Amino acid sequence: MKATREGGQGPLGARLRALLVAIVPVVLASCGGGSDSASGQSAATQGSDGADTSSKSLTLAALPGETASATVLPSFYLAPVALAAPGNADAKSTGASALKAPASQAIGDAMASVSSARLTPQAIAAYAAAAPAAGTGSTVVTTYTPAQIRAAYGLPALPTSWTGLSATQAAQMGAGQTIYIVDAMSDPNAAAELAAFSQTFGLPACTTTAISPSTPLPLPAASTTGCQFSVVYSTSAGGRTSTPPAYDSGWATEIALDVQWVHATAPLARIVLIEAPDASIGSLLGAVNLANAMGPGIVSMSFGATEGSWTASVDSAFSSTNMSYVAATGDSGSGVEWPSVSKGVLGVGGTHLTYSGTTRSETVWSGTGGGISQYTSAPAYQTSAVPGLGTLSRRSVADVAFNADPYSGQYLAVIAPGSSSVSWHSAGGTSLATPQWAGLLAIANAVRAQSGQGVLGLAQNFLYSGVSTRPSLYASVFSDITQGSDGTCSTCAAHVGYDQPSGLGTPNVTSLLTAATTSTQTQAPVVTPITVNGQAGSPLSFSVAVTAPHAVTWSLANAPQGMTIGTSGTISWPKPVAGTYTVNVTATDSTTRLSGSAAVTVIVVAPVAPTVDTAAVAGQTGRALQYQVSAHAPNPVTFSMSGAPSGMSIGASTGLITWTAPVAGSYRITVTATDTKTGLSGSGVLTVQVTTATKGPVISVAPINGVAGTAVSGVVGISDASASDITVNIRGVPAGMTLQPSGQGILLNWANPVAGTYTLVFTAIDSNNLSAQANLVVTISAR
Repeated sequence: MKATREGGQGPLGARLRALLVAIVPVVLASCGGGSDSASGQSAATQGSDGADTSSKSLTLAALPGETASATVLPSFYLAPVALAAPGNADAKSTGASALKAPASQAIGDAMASVSSARLTPQAIAAYAAAAPAAGTGSTVVTTYTPAQIRAAYGLPALPTSWTGLSATQAAQMGAGQTIYIVDAMSDPNAAAELAAFSQTFGLPACTTTAISPSTPLPLPAASTTGCQFSVVYSTSAGGRTSTPPAYDSGWATEIALDVQWVHATAPLARIVLIEAPDASIGSLLGAVNLANAMGPGIVSMSFGATEGSWTASVDSAFSSTNMSYVAATGDSGSGVEWPSVSKGVLGVGGTHLTYSGTTRSETVWSGTGGGISQYTSAPAYQTSAVPGLGTLSRRSVADVAFNADPYSGQYLAVIAPGSSSVSWHSAGGTSLATPQWAGLLAIANAVRAQSGQGVLGLAQNFLYSGVSTRPSLYASVFSDITQGSDGTCSTCAAHVGYDQPSGLGTPNVTSLLTAATTSTQTQAPVVTPITVNGQAGSPLSFSVAVTAPHAVTWSLANAPQGMTIGTSGTISWPKPVAGTYTVNVTATDSTTRLSGSAAVTVIVVAPVAPTVDTAAVAGQTGRALQYQVSAHAPNPVTFSMSGAPSGMSIGASTGLITWTAPVAGSYRITVTATDTKTGLSGSGVLTVQVTTATKGPVISVAPINGVAGTAVSGVVGISDASASDITVNIRGVPAGMTLQPSGQGILLNWANPVAGTYTLVFTAIDSNNLSAQANLVVTISAR
């Protein structure tokens, strides 16, 4: 999918990228209660009663239909045995099992031959019922409790009481942070399983909190005193619905595993489980987009699909501000999977853990994924300065690792549909390692917040550049896995330093958290240069983007008289004067006092006659045609047209062309816009081609509501299975709103919305010259 800016750029290829050359950052609110699709031409009106509007342009790559519908597999393993209940020692005394040896249970010979890959509790029961009773039981499964895993990896010990915690203690449990678990299908017993797991192991109970399809986005900040658990059903376009997906025993097992071990790692973090309607790549991307709209937080993805040439086209889904993304590297041995291969995703591999209650040792788990990508270029953080990494031209995964062998597994509570009984299992797979790294990042962010620091965001910058390139710090923060392999290739074996099966290694969490809050890395603010266009006499307002670790202050140099910059980086000029100006914008870090500057070019032109965009309009017989004419003028205009076929009309004040019963054929229509103040006029020709009904772009929108001054966001889904790319044009964007491509959708954010009602007109034209229009209504009420 691709998009062009009004009056500007043409197709930009298959990559997903944003043009965002119209610099009026502005953002939206909630996705509302569902998604409405629009195909063909639809009506559009201008925003009103609030902020100024502008046109935005985004470029989106069209995900091939066969790829979007490809099935993704969860990455869990279960040892082929139903475990004895773990006992209640931790329930009686929190963390009682921490320094004890883990439980062991023998498996009969017949069951030991059963593959653990995506083995469900139902399948275990069926195999056990059919297995002969005879057997030596020489195979042993070792299973760890949450307290033992915390002790083995050096996580902060669980408190003896969950009431009266200090802010520091709560932060060490992940308080105030949100972890988004993205999975497919449904586990109707996820909350009950979490409750049983928490009660057994002395973890805090989570309050179940509803997030309805109409809840405004982004979500409010997470609680700093208790755990919240929510389940959200996503649509394939990244919206929300009240209808749960179908049950699937495999994905239900994955969901239970993800939820329980995120909670075991970060017990006070908010957990938002996002269930995609199916296990396709397109639907899971929609769920990630929904997490981005809900953010900030950590996105945990315990699934994978074989990488391909398409993976770069959806990388923007893993680039939202203040978000971190974690994914499993896979459980089929050496190999590269998406989404862990994305540069914006922390790829998590697996180990076999041995912990006696006092010491920990690990080897590579033979099933873990890892390797060199065939398609993704090497990211900036993977340099030859990292021990063992060498010089790369392509992305290498894994980045890090954690326990993943189901035979050195971790307890999992499962309740079958229609039952209230809990069965216990020894879980593994890189899907076990992934949610625990998500929990670690949440804890790191919470601890950083206690010292006034921002979130880690792209954690690889810290883990590679900030840790692994410093030998003593690397040795302290990571346990370097040097034994074991995940295949027979020359790079499949673990060795000193970075290796593909285990990445940088497994965490020594005490040192990791210390390093995360005391790293000496400093970065000067980076200001993005921009070019802005305006008209003399018409107020001009735009925002400047900056990347900085802390809050910044702003200043201008060489600014024309009357131009000012606000504390948020918004530049205002109430009465622009014609001319071209180069203004130097400086952002100064309030903590480090480092500064960065960039040139902003402001081009102001004298008033001109209105212009009307020419366009090729596609219609279909048997379907009412509507098209919003785009005119550019400093003042309101009236519209008229000539050469129109019988039955076609245009709104004099709106410029909306309607034709209730289009007739097949080709038509040339001249549309004239007249400035109501100056009397100047301009015309443009529309070529209307009416054909028989065919498929074309589909735009999924939902009304958005918010409150003035409170940040809002939303997602617009755009798809077209029959096209190679799609051009998207957006009009009526309120001042201050930003739009960016996110996978197969457009993410809208408005940091400081202004009261009013706005209608954004989305026009999509695909490579087959078929088009669609849809209106997104944004209602911002006064405080």
